[in-house]
Amino acid sequence: MTAPSGYFEPGGPAGAPVTDVLPFKSPLVKAVFRDVTAMHVSRSAARAAASVTRTVLTEIIDGATSVAVEEARNKLVPGDLISAIDRNVEIEVGSEWYHHSPTFKGLTGDQYDAEGVLVLPGKRSRSRRPSAVVGAHRFEAGVRKLLRGRGVTAVPAMVRDLNGIASVFLTNLARDAAMVVREGEIKRFGTVTLVTPGEPSALPAVDDSLRALSTRRGDRRTIGRDDVLAATTIQLFGGIRERALTEAREATS
Repeated sequence: MTAPSGYFEPGGPAGAPVTDVLPFKSPLVKAVFRDVTAMHVSRSAARAAASVTRTVLTEIIDGATSVAVEEARNKLVPGDLISAIDRNVEIEVGSEWYHHSPTFKGLTGDQYDAEGVLVLPGKRSRSRRPSAVVGAHRFEAGVRKLLRGRGVTAVPAMVRDLNGIASVFLTNLARDAAMVVREGEIKRFGTVTLVTPGEPSALPAVDDSLRALSTRRGDRRTIGRDDVLAATTIQLFGGIRERALTEAREATS
């Protein structure tokens, strides 16, 4: 059957294995880590962080691609991103970016103070210290490479959103990895719990393979691969967490 005009088939459908080439290079990853911590970052830790970020962006792109294919479009648009997140809560990461991007304007909700008065956004800081939002442009080359690898294209606004989500996610991953090193253990895991009104909620069981990462070994000055894997269990949950951990281990083996 011939595909209709404007229809495209993605080069990497959801669940397909990704290539070994990491779109986010180690110098970029280490620069993000330096933004949040003075700790040394090992080569394997940087590679693991790049792999986890690639997994997350791949899942987001594949979800958005599925939406575009259903509408017989040949480019991803920001609306595809919103639809993909609505369909799969596992890819809802980098929420700090949502408050910055016009794509999510009106969807993140207004904030009110204790008196019920609307809280207006504060003025943007002119601090010279890099932030995940300010530094989002650094991810564009890697995002475009990842889009090409998945056989899709995206409008500039969609590329900008992917840059921002990648930047915020990796920044949060770096912050949690540093916390694991400082505290020597994981105190929480990324989870989603379904609650029935009127009934007590039960905490989901934690897999033994995740518990194995909960207590670290080594010095308190270096972020290693396992610290990044431990941080991944904080940032992600469900199937995407398992894929991210598996691919990060393969990328650093």
